Amino acid sequence: MTLLSDVVAVLEREEIPHALIGAAAMALHGVSRATADVDLFTVDEKTLHAELWTEIEQKGATLRLLKGDFEDPLAGSVRLSRTGDRTVDVVVGRYAWQADIIESAERITLGQVAVKVARPAGLVLLKLYAGGPKDAWDIQSLLESHEHSNDIKAEVDGSLARLPSECHELWKRIQDS
Repeated sequence: MTLLSDVVAVLEREEIPHALIGAAAMALHGVSRATADVDLFTVDEKTLHAELWTEIEQKGATLRLLKGDFEDPLAGSVRLSRTGDRTVDVVVGRYAWQADIIESAERITLGQVAVKVARPAGLVLLKLYAGGPKDAWDIQSLLESHEHSNDIKAEVDGSLARLPSECHELWKRIQDS
């Protein structure tokens, strides 16, 4: 089994809703870029308890837990790495709009693991929230490469009110460029 399949198995056994995000999800939606890890997203803070990952550590994985403080935009993250496998990061959000992205994700099979993948509009919302230059590039690339970019834009427009004002500003700059 791969590290990704081990992580997904733990999340599913514990009934922790999650979805694939990041570069791997972007690639499934037509935007390829190099990455050394696989990112999963959840809003369930149970993932930030070390004992949840004991079984994977016993299979030779290294665990790094980071908990966000009150001002952090994330509740935290979990990094699992194992020799010969791609690192898996479990990013833990805080907000209901983020849970909606996970809920609307679509299940696909990647090799030997079935996982829900965030839809394009959900990826755009998460990248607007992250707000970095690479995130803006990812959004532009996704919109340029996707045959239903107008549908994605409409869906983002419908959800944007739930995000902080700086996300609105970035979205406007992207659309004006």
